Amino acid sequence: MLRIQNIKIRENISDKDLIHLVIKKYHIERSDVMDWHIFKKSIDARKKSDVHFHYTIDIEVKDESKYPHIHTITPIDIEQEIKASLNSHAIQTLKSEPSPVIVGAGPAGLFAALTFVQNGICPIIIEQGKTVEERKKDVDNFLTHQKLDISSNVQFGEGGAGTFSDGKLTTGIHNPLCQKVLQEFVKFGAPEEILYLSKPHVGTDKLISIIKNMRNYILSKGGKFYFHTKFIDFSVTNQKIQSVLLKNLDNHTTFEIPTSKLILAIGHSSRDTFELLYKNGIQMEKKNFSVGVRIEHLQEAINTAQYGKQTKLHLPPAEYKLAYHSPSGRSCYTFCMCPGGTVIASSSEEHTIVTNGMSNYLRDGINANSALLVNVTPEDFIDASPLAGMYFQKDLEEKAFVLGGSNYYAPIQKVEDFLHHQKSSTIGSVLPSYLPGTTLSNLHDILPEFVSTTLKEGIVYFDKKLSGFANPDAILTGVETRSSSPVKIPRNANFLSNITGIYPCGEGAGYAGGIMSAAVDGIHTSLSILRTID
Repeated sequence: MLRIQNIKIRENISDKDLIHLVIKKYHIERSDVMDWHIFKKSIDARKKSDVHFHYTIDIEVKDESKYPHIHTITPIDIEQEIKASLNSHAIQTLKSEPSPVIVGAGPAGLFAALTFVQNGICPIIIEQGKTVEERKKDVDNFLTHQKLDISSNVQFGEGGAGTFSDGKLTTGIHNPLCQKVLQEFVKFGAPEEILYLSKPHVGTDKLISIIKNMRNYILSKGGKFYFHTKFIDFSVTNQKIQSVLLKNLDNHTTFEIPTSKLILAIGHSSRDTFELLYKNGIQMEKKNFSVGVRIEHLQEAINTAQYGKQTKLHLPPAEYKLAYHSPSGRSCYTFCMCPGGTVIASSSEEHTIVTNGMSNYLRDGINANSALLVNVTPEDFIDASPLAGMYFQKDLEEKAFVLGGSNYYAPIQKVEDFLHHQKSSTIGSVLPSYLPGTTLSNLHDILPEFVSTTLKEGIVYFDKKLSGFANPDAILTGVETRSSSPVKIPRNANFLSNITGIYPCGEGAGYAGGIMSAAVDGIHTSLSILRTID
């Protein structure tokens, strides 16, 4: 396989036509080309006078020796590597045991289930929320009529919290399984470009159909789903899991399922489940997380700041990622930036305000938004309980509910007013996108002093890095509290908790931070079970 790097494109050309330019430039005979694909595509906007696309492509030719001037590679077959590492004895043993149970149908849970069925194991997936189609209706009902379903919302339901986000498929982890995750997404309906874009995303609109297709595939292979069903207890004998107790939220009946393998892919917002696990002796620890607000700008202003005004290329809505380290020791950073998106109401408990960002695939909204966060550490809590961070989050969400008017309206403030510590009385050029509605407020009234001070410092600093970030009319919407789990459930090298047969997994257990890393952790957890029978 020939790999050609550092291909700079300064004209508008479709990805599929790129090959014609490449074979001409590198003197490759067209008849020699058996296959080709884009390995990586990014935008280089470091010089506003020379914004261009940057490609790496792989070309399969009949005779590589004819092109000694081009670098060659040996492609890695992830599927074959996985297959070679599996334990056939473990798989056969699992087939004779009760089905493994997975609690949670977010990315970690779904990819754990997918890994099982691809190896002949039929898991049972428990999800307290509804199917992704029904969940979409519940979310819309909350945004339009302020009717919150505490079991089916932006946080809970098939697909997990990431379904109602930008659908980002980027991650800070470097793991070969990331490519497998992307390939699976494409198989279930994602555009093929996610395989090579440097910052792939699919958007909420496409994620909904992708997740539905994934569920139907798992069902076709023998997997079983229990939706609108809550995990309420579990039984343990001699420190080994024996069964799980479940409650059907439609008819309120309870039933028990025996299992010796329980994957806890519960997500970062399952507070009552965290309390259940802690009460029943699962080891848990406090961990660092972050809180803050959402900041909104006009997307056109972000485009100009990132790309300049002169480019003739057809460029996607611009993104940004910023970080600031305060002399106080705190950090402020942007997270989950949503180009052309909206700030979405993400409450999962009554009388709370939680915000998140969401974009559809085209990212064609007027505003850009991002979380603007400050780190919180276990030292910030007087309470020694591992759940102290969870209660810190909830207290802030309840204060935001009251400040917003106790009707699920979110408190908002213009950046200019936030920097001057004064309540906003008007809205400028940036209109808030949050539904059900917003209330002009002073966010200093509810934010801890260390959070508001660090946010102010960060906004001023970011304006030096991204022109217009501190635009007086930019809107801050409170509060963002669910960027990551406030707890960690320790596990050993075989992914086991202190209870044999219980496998903490994904973002809720403290081992992931987004769709990609959660999906990878789900795969790793299932593979660990498929390799090892204790």
